[in-house]
Amino acid sequence: MNKKGQVWVETVTYTLVAFVLIGLILTFVMPKIEELQDKALIEQSLNVMRQLDSVVNEVYEEGVGNKRIVEVLIKKGELKINTVNDSLIFEFEGNYQYSEINQNYSESSFDIKTTQNGPVYKITIEKEYSNFNLTYSDSDSSKVFGGSPTPYRLFISNKGGASQAIDFSIQ
Repeated sequence: MNKKGQVWVETVTYTLVAFVLIGLILTFVMPKIEELQDKALIEQSLNVMRQLDSVVNEVYEEGVGNKRIVEVLIKKGELKINTVNDSLIFEFEGNYQYSEINQNYSESSFDIKTTQNGPVYKITIEKEYSNFNLTYSDSDSSKVFGGSPTPYRLFISNKGGASQAIDFSIQ
């Protein structure tokens, strides 16, 4: 009878030790996994910005009246069409430090800046269009697109004019 109790005590002890070890492993591994996921999301966001830049330039080069549809998937972060400064901005907060903190970094034609707010890094990817007048739905109102499980369908069109208006709208 005494041996049965000892077996149960050993089983519970080994189970608790296993749970503690699993907890310790997850404590150290999960932040690294989240950091790698954030790095992948930043790279994906840079690709989205490159795609948008390519379409904006293509629409401009093809002439007035040209229009393209682009599907933009934003899993995390925000895409801003800033009509005041004529720029596209992507902002993302995560656990990955993409570049030196508070230092401007250029990759291709994009300006990238990383700032730190506690343990969280804020990455800002910006592309300015000084030779275009960016608009949203034919007006100078800025638009912010947040994370979504489905892609946004953006229409980018060349409205022409003296200010070279490039208009964004959503379907």
